[in-house]
Amino acid sequence: MKFNNFHNTENISENRSETAQHNVQRHSNPIIPNGLISKINTINNRTTSNKMYAGYNYKSWRTTENIDFPELIKFINEVTTGKETKSELFYSLHNIFTNKLNATFSGFGLYCKQSNCINFKIIDKIGSTFTSRVLLNESDNPVETVFKSKKAKYVESINFLNLHYLTDSAVAILPLCAVNDCIGIMLIGDNNYEASAEIYKLMANYLALFIQNKELSTKVLMNTDTDALTNLNNHRKFQELLAAEIDKSKRTQTETSIVIFDINNISQINKDFGAAKGDEIIKLVADKIKQGIRTNDSAARYGGDEIAIILPETTSAEAKYLAEYLTYSLSCCLVDDVGPVKVSVGIATYPKATQDQEKLLILAEQAMYISKSKGYKNGMSTIVCSNDFDFWDDTALSSFASVIAKRHASIGISFDEELVNKFHSEEIINQGHLIEVVTSLAGAIDAKDEYTKGHSSSVSRYAEALARQINLPEKDVERIKLGALLHDIGKIGIPESVLRKPSKLNDEEWEIMKQHPTIGAEKVLLPNESLHDLIPIVKYHHEHWDGSGYPEKLKGEDIPLAARIVAVADAYHALISDRPYRKGMSNEKACEILRIGAGIQWDKDLVREFINISESLYTMI
Repeated sequence: MKFNNFHNTENISENRSETAQHNVQRHSNPIIPNGLISKINTINNRTTSNKMYAGYNYKSWRTTENIDFPELIKFINEVTTGKETKSELFYSLHNIFTNKLNATFSGFGLYCKQSNCINFKIIDKIGSTFTSRVLLNESDNPVETVFKSKKAKYVESINFLNLHYLTDSAVAILPLCAVNDCIGIMLIGDNNYEASAEIYKLMANYLALFIQNKELSTKVLMNTDTDALTNLNNHRKFQELLAAEIDKSKRTQTETSIVIFDINNISQINKDFGAAKGDEIIKLVADKIKQGIRTNDSAARYGGDEIAIILPETTSAEAKYLAEYLTYSLSCCLVDDVGPVKVSVGIATYPKATQDQEKLLILAEQAMYISKSKGYKNGMSTIVCSNDFDFWDDTALSSFASVIAKRHASIGISFDEELVNKFHSEEIINQGHLIEVVTSLAGAIDAKDEYTKGHSSSVSRYAEALARQINLPEKDVERIKLGALLHDIGKIGIPESVLRKPSKLNDEEWEIMKQHPTIGAEKVLLPNESLHDLIPIVKYHHEHWDGSGYPEKLKGEDIPLAARIVAVADAYHALISDRPYRKGMSNEKACEILRIGAGIQWDKDLVREFINISESLYTMI
């Protein structure tokens, strides 16, 4: 082996140098400097042979003329359509930026209020991901500058991210603004950012709105089902769950119970100690109930100070046992300035109480109101089931009226219609039972108008006295007494805006009011055959002796005697009672008006007889 060439390296170098010079001279280009092409080729060969650098050797002199905007818009629509999560959209935008706009990396970061920072996820051109956190602590970090100013910024280095494995390059920092609120930052690694700046800004705005809409949608869905204060199901979700349980009970032939807890004295607590104290108690009750129920039970905030639970496959007795346990647990909770927590509890069970969902809830609420009226024994509330009480009991009926009055505006249930339906469905056992039911019904109607409470019972008493004064048979007296109790039953169909108007009625309102005798006779009494003989009293008690009354303008003795008797009694009680627009009259003044109207509005013989007994009736008031 010869080593001459090995030692003569200088000559070899000189020869190669001459050859290179000859080639350069032969291919010289006046535009590109000597040796530039070989340098570019050297860089290209070095980077493309390494997969870590693959794709980074794009031309850096790209201008907006290189972008096919119609194609770009089409691509943006394709890759962003149907994206449902922030992560999906992040990757879609990254795809756009790197494949269509030649960005070297993209980054997305959302502001975290709790830690006052922005957490970034950064993706490079080959799909490697990096994370970085930038604290917003009054530093000169460009991310903080952009976040506060809401204006984009272009910097020459990514050093502010403290990432040692991401190739350094120029980077655009864009604010993610939605409705003037900066919610995060988008980063774009692009040495030629200005060429595509407007597109980047557009996509930043799109991303910000997408994120905000998703967050709002999440909050709406959460608020749709969850009560913000108690974190229990809200009323709407409660109704859905109850419907599902009732459907299940139908299929499996099991019972489902509803228990409603009402926190006592919340209004007074709010007044004395502020709403925050009331909220504290409501949340405490909700937490205790949530801890005490079974896994398959459902609790919800049913109203302002009411918590309800659904108990699947649970009888009334079992529901009562659970309610007693929860009530005892609550009574052991002492709240500062208030003392032990006290609740009223009502229970109704499907299908024993009713098979109708709305009526099941009404009965549970009614039971709860009865519990409230009964108060406490030995520091514990009385737990009431819907099958524990008689509907026509005064307390039960008053509670029923309270329930329906509360629900009327929100769910459109009419107290009057419910009451009449119940009245019609009631099986009358005997005359005594009938009187009891009619008395309760009349009292409930009177309760609609605070200025006429007790009106029906008073008119009944006066009419009975007048019937006895003229020596009518006992059977007729009893009929008149009962008819007088129901003489205003037709006010069921009169709007409360008319019925409760504090001043005198105008002509239009008066025409509405004049419909109540016909409504009472035809809507309430006619469907019940046992009450047909009371129809003339109810329908004609506003007819006048001279024929100027209503509804049929009957005259003189064409008006049934019983109706004429009730008309005098009704007028007398109206005269001596307080009205919103005047005080009640004295007996003397009322009798004077009756005398003036005798023979015109009222039967003069009946007026004379009534005046004879009026003093004794007046002193009984």
